[in-house]
Amino acid sequence: MDPKVMMDTMWVLITAMLVFWMNAGFASVEAGFARQKNCVNILSKNFIVFAVTSIAFWFLGWGIMFGDGSPWFGMQGLFGLAGADNSPATGEAYKGVYGSINWTGVPLLAKFFFQLVFAGTAATIVSGAVAERIKYLSFILFSFIMGMAIYPVVGHWIWGGGWLAKAGMWDFAGSSVVHSVGGWAALAGAMILGPRFGKYGPNGHISPIPGHNLSLATLGTFILWLGWFGFNPGSTMAADPEAISRICITTNSAAAAAILSATVASWMLLGKPDLGMTLNGCLAGLVAVTAPCAFVSVESSLIIGLVAGVLVVLAVMAFDRMRIDDPVGATSVHLVNGIWGTLAVGLFAQDKFMANTTGSGLFFGGGTKLLTAQALGVFAVGLYVFIISAVAWALLKVTVGIRVPLQEEIAGLDVGEHGNSAYPEFLTRKPSYSYATAVARTSGYSTEAAVQEGAKR
Repeated sequence: MDPKVMMDTMWVLITAMLVFWMNAGFASVEAGFARQKNCVNILSKNFIVFAVTSIAFWFLGWGIMFGDGSPWFGMQGLFGLAGADNSPATGEAYKGVYGSINWTGVPLLAKFFFQLVFAGTAATIVSGAVAERIKYLSFILFSFIMGMAIYPVVGHWIWGGGWLAKAGMWDFAGSSVVHSVGGWAALAGAMILGPRFGKYGPNGHISPIPGHNLSLATLGTFILWLGWFGFNPGSTMAADPEAISRICITTNSAAAAAILSATVASWMLLGKPDLGMTLNGCLAGLVAVTAPCAFVSVESSLIIGLVAGVLVVLAVMAFDRMRIDDPVGATSVHLVNGIWGTLAVGLFAQDKFMANTTGSGLFFGGGTKLLTAQALGVFAVGLYVFIISAVAWALLKVTVGIRVPLQEEIAGLDVGEHGNSAYPEFLTRKPSYSYATAVARTSGYSTEAAVQEGAKR
């Protein structure tokens, strides 16, 4: 076998394994930002979602995303990764079933595994936004829909040679394809599901609900930061020394800048340097640089990160004012900064880094052509994913139901959904208050109003 193909394949598989390890990061971040009584539920959702996505993407999603077909979705290679290996390494002269990904010379199964872990990431994003009140079964069913019908369609438009790719939109590693898709689906779910009990009271009152373990959330953020060094450089799908080195640095620089700007922003707006905002600032910078990481300079990546850190703080506060309850800030991190990162390609791209791809962006003499294509992509992705996700959530709501009963939500989903606890040795007493007393204590409702609120649910 060609030594280059061997090296490229090893690079793709190792970076894919790093992206897979990001599941541990998401599980830790979300569990840390949730309350103790919901820790098992969060961990279980983050564990099972990759299993669900693996089956859904293998069975149908891969073919829809990369199979030859229409500009809207693939129509070949469906139902179980069917079709010939179209890798140049096989010596075959034909395009095969998956012509849109024939540009990389690694074997078909290496391509599939790398794209699978990206699909799993998109589905995992949803988990945090709907945390602490969603039915376990409903989340599993929605994850199947994500893996088969939502993520792959957008992926085909942009990475599968679809209509957005032909319109000139670029997304190197997934600010739109992965993060915005997950963010839009999460936003639809959070809106239809409604806020957690006691989060918002009358007269605009917002009750903070702190997470139970910021040590776990911090560890999870470090794991995600590490995983991004597979996410972005691995998207070259080739062991190109110059490209992967530069992408590592642009990725890290954006994260570092966003950490600092989010910390400063939270310090100024909230009066204290909030750790949760700092952690989400890191993730926001990483999300924002995911689309432009291969096309921009290190200096530009610093600016992209600085903006992302401020955006995530403002977005968390804005969603709270809109009474959209997102316990971990997933929509602020992945949706808002997925949009920003996609648009940043149109502003900061420089043709010299990857010639004959994006061309130069607005700030480097390229005019508005690229920015317009990026904006079109943002609009199209948002419209499709939000509408299809909202329909899916609504159908689940009227069939199997999507929200746990109020009493179960108050007692905790760990016991109600799973019958166990993450910290059984620390349970020295059980809460003795009723749901009416609980909400009266936390949200500003009177006990009578709390009873009425409970009756609505």
